Amino acid sequence: MLTATSLLGEIRDDDRSYQLFCSIAMQDESQGGWENARIAELVPDPVLAPKIARHGMDEDKHGRIFRGLLRKRGLDPVEVPPETDYTTLLEQQGIGLAHDRLRRQEPLTDHDVLVYLVHSRVTEQRAAEQMRLLRKVFGDDSELGRAVRMICADENNHLAYCHEELLRLSAQGHRAEIKELLRTTALAEIRTYRAVSLAVMGHMGRILRWPRWKQAVLAMGVNAVYVYERLLGHRRMAVLKTPPPELRNAMGRERPTEATSVVDSSTTA
Repeated sequence: MLTATSLLGEIRDDDRSYQLFCSIAMQDESQGGWENARIAELVPDPVLAPKIARHGMDEDKHGRIFRGLLRKRGLDPVEVPPETDYTTLLEQQGIGLAHDRLRRQEPLTDHDVLVYLVHSRVTEQRAAEQMRLLRKVFGDDSELGRAVRMICADENNHLAYCHEELLRLSAQGHRAEIKELLRTTALAEIRTYRAVSLAVMGHMGRILRWPRWKQAVLAMGVNAVYVYERLLGHRRMAVLKTPPPELRNAMGRERPTEATSVVDSSTTA
């Protein structure tokens, strides 16, 4: 039977597929760390800037954790195929703040801040959902459990703070702009997620020598998810709930001490 548990277990148990999986995740997280660090430097708002900086530090930490998980198996990161580079593919569609913009020493405008927060709101929704799945499958795993639980908690924090900041800015008169940005970004994200998912499954299928019928069934599943998200599912990414999320001031609270120990243990050779 094809289940998330069985598929993820196959990927985890094979060194080459695990190596690619962790390399893709490591690159995405490290790139997000750089982007958030630059945005924090350019945001004029003295209250928002440290939250964005903390977001960037979390992403850097996640990148180090995935690198550490590879090292624990005696593996090095591998080159990430461009068709699996979720972050870059979104940027190429004009979603989020372009790297050229972030390299300039110019303060971000109000519109830039909205673009950043909307991009983060949508992509963190996806990240939080994926990490909840990994926590469900690997939460008690001796090799991955602690790392998965900690990253999952961080992603929930990131989603909550983006949501809360957008609600605040919506109440200040930006509701219409935020609504349109959310819809456009969510639709672009689900297209990109389908393309990346098909590409990743293709690479995993070749590595693990999945039969054609299995790859075809998985592709059908990815496309079915896309159709659902295109028609209805994208709304979970494009709606701001009122009242705000239960997790308030997520990027201004103290974090559990487990976070440091996870980084240390994952990066130990």
